[in-house]
Amino acid sequence: MSDPALDVVEFVLTAHLYSENRDLDENDLPPRFRQVFWSDTAGGDAPGGVERPLKATDGVTRTATGVERPWEAVSDLLFTQRTDFSGEITLTQPGMALEWLHDRADDERLASNPTIVAALESAEGLDAPVSHEEARDGTRPIHADRVWIDALLEEYFDEDEDGEMLDLVNVRAPEEIETTLQDLVLTGDQEEEIQKIVKAIEHREYLARIGLREIGKLLFVGPPGTGKTTISRGLAHELGLPFVEVKLSMITSQYLGETAKNVEKTFEVAKRLSPCILFIDEFDSVAKTRRSDEHAALKRAVNTLLKSIDEVSLVRDEVLLIGATNHPDQLDAAAWRRFDEIVNFPKPDRDMRADILRIVTRRMQIADFDPEEVADRTAGLTGSDLRMVLREAVLGALTEDRMTITQTDVMEAVADFEERDNLKNMDMIDGEGAEIVGHTNNDGDGDDHGDHDHDHSDHDHAHDAAPDQADD
Repeated sequence: MSDPALDVVEFVLTAHLYSENRDLDENDLPPRFRQVFWSDTAGGDAPGGVERPLKATDGVTRTATGVERPWEAVSDLLFTQRTDFSGEITLTQPGMALEWLHDRADDERLASNPTIVAALESAEGLDAPVSHEEARDGTRPIHADRVWIDALLEEYFDEDEDGEMLDLVNVRAPEEIETTLQDLVLTGDQEEEIQKIVKAIEHREYLARIGLREIGKLLFVGPPGTGKTTISRGLAHELGLPFVEVKLSMITSQYLGETAKNVEKTFEVAKRLSPCILFIDEFDSVAKTRRSDEHAALKRAVNTLLKSIDEVSLVRDEVLLIGATNHPDQLDAAAWRRFDEIVNFPKPDRDMRADILRIVTRRMQIADFDPEEVADRTAGLTGSDLRMVLREAVLGALTEDRMTITQTDVMEAVADFEERDNLKNMDMIDGEGAEIVGHTNNDGDGDDHGDHDHDHSDHDHAHDAAPDQADD
């Protein structure tokens, strides 16, 4: 349980130290503090920032710490005072406050605050748990904050002129992505490719120095529901990078005359927000038009897309490009060769299904749960399908006023899923009160089971249901 006095002292002391030390910048402030001091009119070359001096008023302190009555939490400390008129909490003896915090806060808390670490390094008799540089490296940079992203988009893109394009682009801050890589069940190849790209991002300067610039363009290939989108978002969360997501089918179906310009602008958004991840979903939706007789605007869009891919670079522009497709057969050679790595996303095998079930059910109460039995029964299902099965089991139990589900509930949900899935292959008789005919059994090993639940499950091979996440 958090200590209110500790929370308030850390915040007030951070505000004081940052105001006094002009060598510190926004990346020395923990994100939870940085955001409450953000100003769109802070000046300088950036679209906004944190302007000194920082004032820890009652309201600001309450927002930053979650302590309902911040002054009451620290009023009995010898080194604190409050101005009644402004409600500002200040320190009469900052050195005493730093020593007090050092003696009571754990190393993890101290290490997550570069401003405090910088003060500890220069304080006599006080040890910092990490170096100032390590503390900064471990703190999410300001360019990944929602307030920074919004301010930058507002500065560089006009709402009237670029509104159409911005409607087609979904930009997420890392803090808004709940999925982590630890929540996912990955194949060996997927883990290997992720490790490669993490190392490439860490060593961009080295790659540039040796002239290896054509790197960091991945194509994720696999059926819907197998984790392409989720893993991409998890990677953004893990690396603390903004996630720029665009569905190319939307670009080609709306604002046809502006398609090529919107494609171009999408890449400009990514470069402005760099370092970031640019995720292009439904990649096949425009690439396939190269060999079709469709509208000339679409052909221009395809050429613009391929040219933009050629011109973006992880090493030079700090943009990691990930394309995703459910239909690799519709891509031509020109599209394939734009990517330096192709990552396969197959449907999970039995062992992966069992692991997915264990992860998804970590917070559930299930009596006598046997994930191996469920995995045996669910051949051909994706992570999204498995999540839907468990959702139905939970909802079924709730209709009986139960918050503990059983293995029987889960197996019945599997059977219901199979029955519902069969409806996709049934013939319908026209007319009022039509009957369903042609009911055939499906053992789950044939057709793709990812398509049906495109709007229902938030994860593919992930455990935690974040409402902002959709299937592949």
